[in-house]
Amino acid sequence: MPFEAVVLNKTSGEGRLRAKSPIDCELQKEYTFIIQAYDCGSGPGGTNWKKSHKAVVHIQVKDVNEFSPVFKESMYKATVTEGKIYDSILQVEAIDEDCSPQYSQICNYEIVTTDVPFAIDRNGNIRNTEKLNYDNQHQYEIMVTAFDCGQKHATEDVLVRVNVKPVCKPGWQDWNKRIQYKPGSGSIPLFPSIHLETCDGPVSSIHATIELQTNYIGKGCDRETYSEKSLQKLCGASSGAIDLLPSPSAKTNWTAGLLMDNNDMIFKFDGKQGAKIPDGIVPKNLTDQFTITLWMKHGPSPGLRAEKETILCNSDKTEMNRHHYALYVHNCRLVFLLRKDFDQADTFRPAEFHWKLDQICDKEWHYYVVNVEFPVVTLYMDGTTYEPYLVTNDWPIHPSHIAMQLTVGACWQGGEVTKPRFAQYFHGSLASLTIRPGKIESQKVISCLQACKEGLDINSLESLGQGIKYHFNPSQSVLVMEGDDIENINQALRKVSYINSRQFPTAGVRRLKVSSKVQCFGEDVCITIPDIDAHVVVFQANEPKITISGMDHFARPAAQFETERGVILLPDIRIVSTVTKMEHPVDLKEHDRDNKPVVLEEMLHNLDFCDILVIGAELDPKQECLELDRVELQGKHLDATNSTAGYSVYGVDNMHNYEQVLRQIRYRNWFTSATFDRKFRVKCSELNGRYTSNEFNLEVNILHSSNSNFMDHVNHMIVEPQFLQSVRHPEESVNAVHNSVVPSVATLVIIICVSILIFIITLGVYRIRTAHQHSAADNEGSKENEMDWDDSALTITVNPMEKYEKPHQTEEESEEEDIEDEDEDTTSAESDESDEEEEEEEEEVIVQKRDKQNVTRQEQLEWDDSTLRY
Repeated sequence: MPFEAVVLNKTSGEGRLRAKSPIDCELQKEYTFIIQAYDCGSGPGGTNWKKSHKAVVHIQVKDVNEFSPVFKESMYKATVTEGKIYDSILQVEAIDEDCSPQYSQICNYEIVTTDVPFAIDRNGNIRNTEKLNYDNQHQYEIMVTAFDCGQKHATEDVLVRVNVKPVCKPGWQDWNKRIQYKPGSGSIPLFPSIHLETCDGPVSSIHATIELQTNYIGKGCDRETYSEKSLQKLCGASSGAIDLLPSPSAKTNWTAGLLMDNNDMIFKFDGKQGAKIPDGIVPKNLTDQFTITLWMKHGPSPGLRAEKETILCNSDKTEMNRHHYALYVHNCRLVFLLRKDFDQADTFRPAEFHWKLDQICDKEWHYYVVNVEFPVVTLYMDGTTYEPYLVTNDWPIHPSHIAMQLTVGACWQGGEVTKPRFAQYFHGSLASLTIRPGKIESQKVISCLQACKEGLDINSLESLGQGIKYHFNPSQSVLVMEGDDIENINQALRKVSYINSRQFPTAGVRRLKVSSKVQCFGEDVCITIPDIDAHVVVFQANEPKITISGMDHFARPAAQFETERGVILLPDIRIVSTVTKMEHPVDLKEHDRDNKPVVLEEMLHNLDFCDILVIGAELDPKQECLELDRVELQGKHLDATNSTAGYSVYGVDNMHNYEQVLRQIRYRNWFTSATFDRKFRVKCSELNGRYTSNEFNLEVNILHSSNSNFMDHVNHMIVEPQFLQSVRHPEESVNAVHNSVVPSVATLVIIICVSILIFIITLGVYRIRTAHQHSAADNEGSKENEMDWDDSALTITVNPMEKYEKPHQTEEESEEEDIEDEDEDTTSAESDESDEEEEEEEEEVIVQKRDKQNVTRQEQLEWDDSTLRY
């Protein structure tokens, strides 16, 4: 026992119990032992002592709160499923080494971490106070402490980690909501990692529908935005189509007052406006075969009984109100009216053709083609054929002297009203409204004209798997897939891609929706697959810069303009397109990004028209014109129109073909006396004006014969080197557009060159005479010998001429070489001329020298005649 008993007073018998060493309650809480007292005994030795009765001593050790609570685990983990409220997620437990119940018991637990959806009770049970969501937070980490009953807390808090497990939801997983598409990327997969989670449901088959929603892009999807004429040429349509809704211009001004979206050539009609087509645009007799084509976007008409909404109408201009032919919408029905003229057979004939289609009022873009082969009328909508559900007959119209008025967006009411006016207005949008008299279109051409340039695609069809069935709609905006095996469906959906074949696609967002249906084995209730809502973001293409270059000024003699072939205007025209790209070096510092190097990269693309416009007064058809041989258009998707305002080449074709055609356009003027110059401007376009070139200006000077014969020579001297230079250095011709030669500078150069030429001729004549005098002195002796040898006959008068001519020719050759050397020293411009020009110049100089030489020879003969002896 760690205790001892000591006597304090022997007389009184007082004693004390004391500990021999420190007492630790944690080692032993209480002690029980027996004590007994002894007297001092008798005698000096203390013998015969006696002892008392025994007494039991019970000692209880009082505890001190010296220990803090300690958790049994260094960290606690638990996993819960989202969407549930748990009574207890897990229990934490702490202990205290103190011996007394007051200090050794844990009376309370507390969560130290704030703003967490958890609580803990006094027994250490942790629960969630609200439903947990896996999407919001996958894991929670909270710190917990413990308190003993003496309110002493744990020295170290414990970490509790709660993982949130998502509820197993059937649906498509691992797909991106945003898909980015860069122009020219071809076909890109939409869901490269997608898979279907069925939560172990007994699925027997899967039916998935992928839909690309593009109804708000252009006319229903991304289509080519070329003009209707260019598109029809590209698709191989019959020629002769008349555009009734062209872009407003000086010649097509009837659409100027209409509401218009310039980018896509869309005209919006709000029920308050119409357009009158001028007389002569459309022939009066359309024949029994003709075609009407249009894009239309139309919604439900207001009111129970809506009025007719006219798309196209040909009616009496005055006096009466007869409709000869018309295309209109009435109560979501498309109606075509055709009243034939009276002839010998006065009988009922088909007059109204009705089609009832849901698409007419669905507020979406659709392509309509009305093919008329009277008495049969066929409607094509989005490439699909529809026969009329109702055809009504009517009497033919009797002929009259009343003129007719063709209108778009409303019908002209010329009679039965006080004042002629528009009526039956159209509500909706129209585009590319054309009429083609005398011909109908084929199914192939119709499909080409309305084809979308973007849609869904499948990469590697052969690897889809045998158990997969699929089907596209005609525009490839909807794809349906069906299969029995989940993994095969997953693989098939990963191959679905988006493609846009336009070089310059319309930028923007395309919505993407995937809806799915599943069937289960013998189950009344099957799992539901939520729809996928994603979007494809098409980026803006780099904008091309189209540059036209070439010889921008030349002069020709009037006689060349008056020939049957005239003068070629643009012999060296060049069309180049470039795009600007920014380089992105990896080691580019942040402050250097404003000074990124710019790279110009040449690109190839199509053009849809090039116009040569006359600057100033229009061409006078009585004396001048622009011409092109139609054979130059063969084998190309190009056509051309000519007018007094200029020449237009149009059609979707590459820049090289445009260059070839433009280089063959000629200017003729068969009465040049009143014309001294002509100025032209060339401008090209891609995508119906979306991208346009620079305005290339050309000045043509007509040199008249009154300017003397050597003006032709001067013209070659000045103009041809410029032409040759532009051919040798086409890259420099771009800058030449801005450095046109003004007439005043040309005149000054001509005067200087003429002066130099006169000086050269004078110098040449002087040197010829000097050389002749030397040759005459050297030949005097030889002439005497000849006369002595030939004194028997004086009739050979031609021999002296032959003998004198040969040295003269030799001298002339040497003198011509001297003159050429002087020409090279006089001007550097003449040294750059072509060999052909040098020959022409030498011929002119030689002709003039020969005239001088004839005079010199005559003088020599007279002088020689005086020295002869008879």
